[in-house]
Amino acid sequence: MLKEAGYTITDACEALGVSRSGFYRVQRAKETPRVFSDPSDTELIETIKEIKLEHPFWGYRRVWAWLRFREKVLVNKKRVRRIMKEHGLMATQTVHKAKRVPQRSKPKADRPRQFWGIDMTKFLVPVVGWLYLVIVLDWYTKKIVGWDLWVRSKAEDWKRALEGAIQREFPRGVRGQGLHLISDNGSQPTATSFMRAVATLEVTQIFTSYDNPKGNADTERVMRTIKEEVIWLNEFGSFEEAQEMIGQWIEKDYNALYVHSALGYRSPEEFERLWESSNFLPEAA
Repeated sequence: MLKEAGYTITDACEALGVSRSGFYRVQRAKETPRVFSDPSDTELIETIKEIKLEHPFWGYRRVWAWLRFREKVLVNKKRVRRIMKEHGLMATQTVHKAKRVPQRSKPKADRPRQFWGIDMTKFLVPVVGWLYLVIVLDWYTKKIVGWDLWVRSKAEDWKRALEGAIQREFPRGVRGQGLHLISDNGSQPTATSFMRAVATLEVTQIFTSYDNPKGNADTERVMRTIKEEVIWLNEFGSFEEAQEMIGQWIEKDYNALYVHSALGYRSPEEFERLWESSNFLPEAA
């Protein structure tokens, strides 16, 4: 209807002050699958361009996944790749040749709230200075269960992110629940105050080894996604603006909508609901 009236979805969303992700969150439940049968691919090309405008770091696989599972477009992955290649929309990727070293195995989660990863990144906001973002990721659902943004990065800031995650995911208490927390060997997670707090909560702390760069790769990959989707695409005017935009992206775009191939092209929250429904056991009377 919007395109018939001469407006693109991107234009309409900007005028209304909502994101395209928010628009599709409302529309997806009632839309039936669509097929772009135009042999010239005109409409599909414009749709892909709109997606790439909002997500410039996406490759053809993720664009296809969004089309198929969010916008309900029945389209072949090869067709999306061809169109993006022909129109210069492919994502560029620098390949680094790493030194081959024996990789140690890492824990593998088989349920939610079993293995969490915690990590930190920093970025510069000119009018504020350096801001430090800490996230806590559930390795099984890929859900960001906790996060904290502040003008410094000390052990207490990491504790704040972890405590928020525990309050959210373990409202009845975390002790005795078998939670493990994975991090690198940085000064914050190895600080005495942080380790004492984790031990008090009966959370098992695991540190990645120096020769195992993949030890916390799940968390680091999501941190990179935050940079590509939010931090690198915005010029924040204040601390409050950065906090609001990052929080909105985490809760409304990433946890609720972001499609993961490892999750069967579901979002973290969709995958979590699926797990809960398939493992539901009624409480004993």
